[in-house]
Amino acid sequence: MVKKSIRILVAVLGIGLAGMATLAVGADKMKMVDPAKILKEKGVYGLYNTFKVQPSYSQLSMAERSKAVSEVEAVVKKHSKSVFVQAYLTRGFKSDSDFLLRMHSYEPADAQAFISDFSATALGRNSNVTLALIGVTKGLNHTTKDKSPDLLKALKSTPYSAGPTKYAFVIPIDKSSEWWNQSEAEKLMRMEEHTIPTLPFLVNVKRKLYHSTGLDDTDFITYFETSDLVAFNNLNIALHSVSEMNFNTRYGSPIVMGTIMSVADVVKALSK
Repeated sequence: MVKKSIRILVAVLGIGLAGMATLAVGADKMKMVDPAKILKEKGVYGLYNTFKVQPSYSQLSMAERSKAVSEVEAVVKKHSKSVFVQAYLTRGFKSDSDFLLRMHSYEPADAQAFISDFSATALGRNSNVTLALIGVTKGLNHTTKDKSPDLLKALKSTPYSAGPTKYAFVIPIDKSSEWWNQSEAEKLMRMEEHTIPTLPFLVNVKRKLYHSTGLDDTDFITYFETSDLVAFNNLNIALHSVSEMNFNTRYGSPIVMGTIMSVADVVKALSK
């Protein structure tokens, strides 16, 4: 009877431990970064690194380069619980880079750990970083719901509706000391003047803003996606035509343009 009771107890404990293991696995899966969520939340860090592939990479054997995709994908998967990684092919668009990695994380150190591991891959070892930017997502500084309700309503009434995007642009922006020393009323007026001309283009150009003052050598990082390059050109002409542009000490330098692709497809394109 005692032995039977012990066997029952062991079985119950086994079931309990198995259940706990199942819950742990489920919890582990829940920790995966949700792309739709992390791209919309405030307080998220965005890091942009461009890379130039060195001639030494093409000197590797085809067998070595053919393993690059699985090697890089393994690193992306390893960090997928804390970092969301996107890739863009810049080769042919920029002379100083071949690809761009865009990373989002709740802690900059997590993205830094991903870059460290990526640098140990065959592609990473044979590529040089040519640009590194970091910024954080937060609420708008000036055109807030309380200060500019009509403009925010207009922004919400012109959502992107042009379908899948093909190209991305990264444009760092610096402001002059004259900008920062204006009154809040003056900055609000100029940002409203800045935003109104962009409204007609928001149906076919996506945009996202990161704040970088004190985190990097730039004040803002602007990120755009579109398939309509003429519309994007016209959007930039509209932005250059307002007085707020006079307070920029940097607009681009560089402007990074890339084709939106999966991480695997970017590595494949670079490994031919």
